[in-house]
Amino acid sequence: MSQLTADIQKNLELFVQQTQETKLVWGLRNEDGWLACDSTEFENSEVMPFWSSEEDAKLHNVEEWADFEVLEIPLDIFTEDWLLTLAEDGVLVGVNWNDQLEGKELEPSDLAKLYL
Repeated sequence: MSQLTADIQKNLELFVQQTQETKLVWGLRNEDGWLACDSTEFENSEVMPFWSSEEDAKLHNVEEWADFEVLEIPLDIFTEDWLLTLAEDGVLVGVNWNDQLEGKELEPSDLAKLYL
C-alpha cells in the first residue's frame, strides 16, 4: 500500500528518506526514453517524475503511461549523474507524485542538496 498522501512536502521527505534507505530511485521508461511531461507549476518547463518505491511507480504505469516499464536507478548514479544532467538540460524533477499526480516539482540541484 502506498505511503503517499496529499501532503506533497511529506512525500518529498519520504522520497529522500526511502531512497537513502534502499539506495534506489524508480522511474518510468519506454523505447523512446524516460518519462517526462509538462510541468503543472512552471510554464514552459518539463518535469521528469521519480518515486521512492517500485510500488508507487507502478501505480502510475497505467493509461497513457501503460507502455512504460518501471525501472530502478541506483541512488548514487541518480544523485551524481542524473541530477547534473537534468540540471544542464533544464528539466525539473518531480518526486513521489501521488495518485492525483500531485507532487513536488523542483530544480535538480535543490533535490541534490537534500542528500547532503
